[in-house]
Amino acid sequence: MGSTNLSTKRQRIAELARTKAGTALSTLHHVIDLEWMREAYRLTRKDGAPGIDGVTAADYAVNLETNLLDLLERIKFGRYVAPPVRRVYIPKADGSQRPLGIPTFEDKVAQRAIVMVLEAIYEQDFLSCSFGFRPGRSAHQALSALRLAFMGRKGLRWVLDVDISKYYDTIQHHHLRVFLDRRVTDGVIRRMIDKWLKAGVLEHDLLQHTTEGTPQGGVVSPVLANIYLHHVLDEWFELDVRPRLKGNNILVRYADDSVMFSRFSKMPSGSSTCWASVFSGTGSSSTPTRRALSTFASIDRTAFAIRTREAPRSTSSASPTCGSSRRKG
Repeated sequence: MGSTNLSTKRQRIAELARTKAGTALSTLHHVIDLEWMREAYRLTRKDGAPGIDGVTAADYAVNLETNLLDLLERIKFGRYVAPPVRRVYIPKADGSQRPLGIPTFEDKVAQRAIVMVLEAIYEQDFLSCSFGFRPGRSAHQALSALRLAFMGRKGLRWVLDVDISKYYDTIQHHHLRVFLDRRVTDGVIRRMIDKWLKAGVLEHDLLQHTTEGTPQGGVVSPVLANIYLHHVLDEWFELDVRPRLKGNNILVRYADDSVMFSRFSKMPSGSSTCWASVFSGTGSSSTPTRRALSTFASIDRTAFAIRTREAPRSTSSASPTCGSSRRKG
């Protein structure tokens, strides 16, 4: 009965989002009840490192029902205090270090509860070209879309490979809030998101507050990042760039890594300015990636840059599946 009820709630939110496409939804938090919190707890990983409070998943489970009920009430009545994330560093393949934020276990559960609502809404809006951190979508599917674009008969021989430098650390909060205003205005949901954006980072016993970036390490960060790039990159490409380009053109995005396929090596007049200015004012920039094999060119002296290379020809009859069509709910 519980799982059926949860499924029904999600379907109702999804249907509301579909029928009110482009409309801000203001009444959503009523679906978040104790049953919803139990599911959020179930979906939360139990093997992660503890946050600043030192509480493990096992510790939290000792009085699970009491803890979840208390958490639910604090969320609903605005008394929840988002704790700072504990920052650690993990090595990258190039020898540098990647910062990683570790939320408390309870904060992970709270984030999951909100993400369950956001996913039901935004899965009706997100385009089929994005694959990262979405239910039922994976990196393997993104790679399959890349392969189909290369091997198809659409004449897609040129690639623009884009990687956004320090994307999660540089998302501007005011831009993100403007995007959220278009779809989610429920007070409880938005209050929780704001608390996470303002929670800050604890590093070497020093608390740092920022006006940009999303709380890495938690499940809400990838969703917020996808919402941001859905408006900034995906819709921009489909509505602004594609009409300017000749022939068939395709975008494939996984999180902050994007690849555009084109029949021609050069964009029409004016479109390079569009590419250069897509992240103007956001604080983000792009950097060359390992996948690109030829000349790197900065465009219009901005931080945004692309690399191009010619893809191999093929006689395969496969055709790309990723393009302007929206993902159906």
